[in-house]
Amino acid sequence: MTFVPLNAVLADALAGGYGVPAFNIVNDVSTEAVLEAAAEERSPVILQTSVKTVRMYGRKKLYTILAGLAEDAAVPVVLHLDHCPSREVISDCLRGGWTSVLFDAHELEVAENLRQTVEVVAEAHAVGASVEGEIEGIQGVEDGIGSDDASAQQTIEVSVDFIQRTGVDCFAPAIGNAHGQYKAAPVLDHQRVSDLLAATGVPMALHGGTGLSAEQFQDLVKRGCAKVNISTALKEVYMRSSLESLKRSEEKGSWDPPTLFRDQKEAVTAMAREHMRTFGSSGQVR
Repeated sequence: MTFVPLNAVLADALAGGYGVPAFNIVNDVSTEAVLEAAAEERSPVILQTSVKTVRMYGRKKLYTILAGLAEDAAVPVVLHLDHCPSREVISDCLRGGWTSVLFDAHELEVAENLRQTVEVVAEAHAVGASVEGEIEGIQGVEDGIGSDDASAQQTIEVSVDFIQRTGVDCFAPAIGNAHGQYKAAPVLDHQRVSDLLAATGVPMALHGGTGLSAEQFQDLVKRGCAKVNISTALKEVYMRSSLESLKRSEEKGSWDPPTLFRDQKEAVTAMAREHMRTFGSSGQVR
């Protein structure tokens, strides 16, 4: 199966009232785990790559790895470039087979962000890919991009105008969410999601999901967050399972890399399956 564009899975999710999980994979093991969970749960899934991961592997090599792993997937798989402020990297990934990109230009003035997003949308749509847009930075640093300082929140009117004039396929609103682990329970503006969806009909993307309760996730999904990002949770599960596996190896005096890979994969698969069930995407692929 080739990668499908983001709008192909979000339209069904929005109509069906469920959220499609978007996992920030970091290597082949985490990718295999996410794809295995999606197959077991019969869930559409989004493989998200950070700019950092693209640069670490190189665009061509990373695409070859991910496309090879997803080749026999029996569920729809989107390949998405997450939080990218670089037009050069976006163009390179669109040429190289990515089917969705997030043009993260929130640091620009809204007018300039809008102007450039229009260009990105035209570029992406020309090759059958989708675009996620944003005009407010989501608090927290993720893969070297972002800030611990919250950016100014725009009015609903400004956000609606941006969505309608750019033609983005998905929009990431700031609703009090943050990347990374929350130091305290977040106070989220759930109504903002409902208002933006009602005014535009465009699916919303939820960032900063790690640490939210199942009830918070499910309420936001019902309100229009058809794309739900999971990054920190994957990284933490991956690293903690690695640490535990290595400790067991040390205790036994047995150093077997395939055992480490198996433990990593099992942990990430379990995490991914849990999120799919929470978001209601399990069983949506008939």
